[in-house]
Amino acid sequence: MATSHPYLSAVRQNELKSTAKALLAPCKGILAADEATPAMGLRLASIGVENTEENRRRYRQILFATPKEDLDPISGVILQHETCYQKNDDGKSLLQVLKESDVIPGVTLDRGPVPLYGSKNETTQQGLDELDQRCQQYYEDGLRFAKFRAVFTIDTEKGIPSALAIENNAHIMARYASVCQVHGLVPIVEPDIDVVQGDHTIEKAAQVSEKVLAAFFKVLQDYGVYLEGIVLKTSMSVPGKKANTFGATTPEDIAKATVLALSRAVPPAVPGVAFLSGGQTEEQATLWLNAINKFEGAKKPWRLTYSYGRALQRSALDAWNGNDGNFKKVHEAFAKTAANISKASMGQF
Repeated sequence: MATSHPYLSAVRQNELKSTAKALLAPCKGILAADEATPAMGLRLASIGVENTEENRRRYRQILFATPKEDLDPISGVILQHETCYQKNDDGKSLLQVLKESDVIPGVTLDRGPVPLYGSKNETTQQGLDELDQRCQQYYEDGLRFAKFRAVFTIDTEKGIPSALAIENNAHIMARYASVCQVHGLVPIVEPDIDVVQGDHTIEKAAQVSEKVLAAFFKVLQDYGVYLEGIVLKTSMSVPGKKANTFGATTPEDIAKATVLALSRAVPPAVPGVAFLSGGQTEEQATLWLNAINKFEGAKKPWRLTYSYGRALQRSALDAWNGNDGNFKKVHEAFAKTAANISKASMGQF
């Protein structure tokens, strides 16, 4: 197992560690504004807005123009490629808008799931093609971190996720992470386990989380990935909505299952975990994160914070409703949600 990082200079390691630390600063978390076009289409459709590049730009320019003091809970924003090169109505790049608010811009690098043949109808991820050139260009253009997602579902009867799917995606993730680090981008490592759907128990969710994370970190270390210079983004351990126990599960139950799974699989060298919201409501995402940070039943050597998309934006999107004249309502809605989730990231909600 590789324990050194021969492809990274000391200067590069320090840069990566510094960026990761900034992304995981106290009271801060990451806004996931990298919705793929089909996913963004569903969100826009919910307010009766057509899914066009211009409408996506209009919404995001208003969101990113939230006053600097209200954006304080946001350390970084994950963007789609198109957003990285869009400008606001005043001709200023959206990247520059974020930087002026001391928000670190990042970009999603995966190109979506495709069938993993030989598995149990599971998926693998595209996006390693031309990754060296893409990472180099993004760094030159001012981005400082990236995201790559591996998707897993839980099905106890089918034995999903399978060992094949876990191993395949772990190797792809490690390759992505090592390339990012060479070019100065902090990689967000995202094993996205769909814990909300299905009928699995909270114990099964924690078991799968532990198994996937342990496999991922074994391979990351085999590839010599610098763990101090990454951010882990993953799911909380939650029973499926169809489980008989879902309604009776408390935030404290979720906190215990989540932290114990992390403690068994995530090395303390990793600076932090930014949980994905994965279909949670704003209230659930806030209460569950708060409980995780208040949990005292195991050591937590990592910063435990958020990298939410829908759970940070739902109220803001509803406030916009396709009307740019509602920008103040958007800012107020986003500021309120972000402030609450920020408190939860410190166990103070």
